[in-house]
Amino acid sequence: MAGGLLAAPLAAEGQPSKGAKVGILIYGTPQADPNLADLRRSLRELGYLEERNLLLEYRFAEGKPERLTELAAELVRLKPDLIVALGGDVTPAVQQATQTIPVVMWVSNDPVQSGLVTSLARPTGNLTGITLIFDALAGKLLALLKEAAPRVAKVGILWNPEHADPEFRENQLAARALGIQLQSLETRRPEDFDAAFQTAGRERSDAIIVVSSRLMLLQSQRILDFAGRNRVPLVGGWGPWCQQGALLSYGPNLLHMAQRAATYVDRILKGAKPGDLPIQQPTTFDLAINLKTAKALGLTIPPSLLQRADQVIE
Repeated sequence: MAGGLLAAPLAAEGQPSKGAKVGILIYGTPQADPNLADLRRSLRELGYLEERNLLLEYRFAEGKPERLTELAAELVRLKPDLIVALGGDVTPAVQQATQTIPVVMWVSNDPVQSGLVTSLARPTGNLTGITLIFDALAGKLLALLKEAAPRVAKVGILWNPEHADPEFRENQLAARALGIQLQSLETRRPEDFDAAFQTAGRERSDAIIVVSSRLMLLQSQRILDFAGRNRVPLVGGWGPWCQQGALLSYGPNLLHMAQRAATYVDRILKGAKPGDLPIQQPTTFDLAINLKTAKALGLTIPPSLLQRADQVIE
């Protein structure tokens, strides 16, 4: 799938590139990827029009991670000006395929902890981009849950230890300050969820916090169904958790992150070196509250919390 004209030499720095060829590697499909539409819109706002001065070459794994290595190699053989890797599980395949073509990544894990770069401030090499991790986010989620449901004393943390991020560690720190007991509900693959749910039921979790990752989003309906059946408040980070029925969610503004990723694409196409561009972390966060879910759980959300919400679902 591609749109636009054949590649032409890049324009002088400071002007949109003429005929820039950009490869995009996707875990699922272009239609299903949750961030692609915002990225394309952000590129249009910067003057990149797919039928005039931008050629997008898509390769997508259709949810089959074993295909990523070959798809990344296919993109490299097309000799694009730049490759966008949408996912922390996608980026390693692109990094393995090329050390010369600039790469802008969009990841939800820690690029340093996962070994993609040695520093957020100076990634060096051909890789830069954005990450959704933010250390203080986990503690904020727990505090918001306690504010919405003051009687919560025991919280299950549904997380994937193979997704490199600081959230479980930060939840532990926040829990001690709030007087909350944490339960680790580890899930590394789809078949682990039944055991995690059994543990949450057996240990009588008062609420569940989901540490967002691709695994969690792919299994979101199972998670929401469990929480609904058991009348357990569910709290999510980035992603459409609240819109799908969770009590509340708090996470990075994904449109803002898409705009920042598009800006890096623009700067690199105009001559910037990716290794000189620091990997960006979130600075804008959205709080969503689902009043319909709160009512079903018998919870009354404090007005002070509602006033701080960016979105209230009724």
